[in-house]
Amino acid sequence: MTARGWFLFSLMGVVWGVPYLMIKVAVDEVSPSGVVFARCALGAALLLPFALRKGDLFRTVRRHWKPMLAFAVIEIIGPWWTLTDAERHLSSSTAGLLIAGVPIVGVLLARFFGAGERVGARRITGLGLGLGGVAVLTVPHLTGGDARSLAEVLVTVVGYATAPLIAARHLKDVPTLQLITPCLTLAAVVYAPAAFLTRPTTLPSGEALAALSGLGVVCTAIAFVAFLELIKEVGPVRAGVITYVNPAVAVAAGALLLDEDLTLGVGVAFALILAGSVLATAAAGPGRQVRRVAWAARQTSRAGGRVESLTGFPEERPGSTGQGDG
Repeated sequence: MTARGWFLFSLMGVVWGVPYLMIKVAVDEVSPSGVVFARCALGAALLLPFALRKGDLFRTVRRHWKPMLAFAVIEIIGPWWTLTDAERHLSSSTAGLLIAGVPIVGVLLARFFGAGERVGARRITGLGLGLGGVAVLTVPHLTGGDARSLAEVLVTVVGYATAPLIAARHLKDVPTLQLITPCLTLAAVVYAPAAFLTRPTTLPSGEALAALSGLGVVCTAIAFVAFLELIKEVGPVRAGVITYVNPAVAVAAGALLLDEDLTLGVGVAFALILAGSVLATAAAGPGRQVRRVAWAARQTSRAGGRVESLTGFPEERPGSTGQGDG
């Protein structure tokens, strides 16, 4: 891998590992609706010029508005609010680790969408390990009044795992920018009234404002651009490895910057979820005929089996699930 490839890989490992930290900081002073609105509005504003430069944005929306609406609701409008609201009570590291189970849930849901690969002993073992890690992480919270927050994270996980399957079936010809920009714009419009009604009575602190800016600019807009460039540089297979780096960044960021407890339970859960995700989403062995696993929206989009970069040069797309934008 080239120096540029390593730089982009490291950048993405951080960019999609820190949203949980930023959400935790922002939601202490801004309502969940306000956090989601700010993130979506900033991301849409930054991506819109690039989407317009690509051309055919409005025609694309008219042609695909129904699946795009479903995608926006299931991927952004619902999950981003439930995740943000959950972090009012859960630590950022706990949220990041639970979201790391998205690939595991994606494997299970893919079976119902008719897009799943063969689930052999290795994948069953991975599913078991991953669910065991989730259990280690969640059981201590069930008696502490956090059951609602855990349920909200579960809604987020299901949304993150379901939306890519919908997109893979109905939006495979829509480039990333033409898909993400309208969805972010719609989410911003939906949350604008609630964000206004629940606005803080005083100006949020510099830390909260920085967190909101980071969520919109870095974790949303820049993240999509950087990942497309990473795919061009190192290919989709190695680029997809960031899926397994993000939870470690989430845990480390929470421990170092927010003084969250790095307990033995967190370590065990991290190891189980990571191992389970790797095994559950591993490619089938040689000689087996399989279908591609649906991509994840936080990574890239489908365009007839290719990725459309901002420079107009199509690249091959990854066939794996991805993690959290928080």
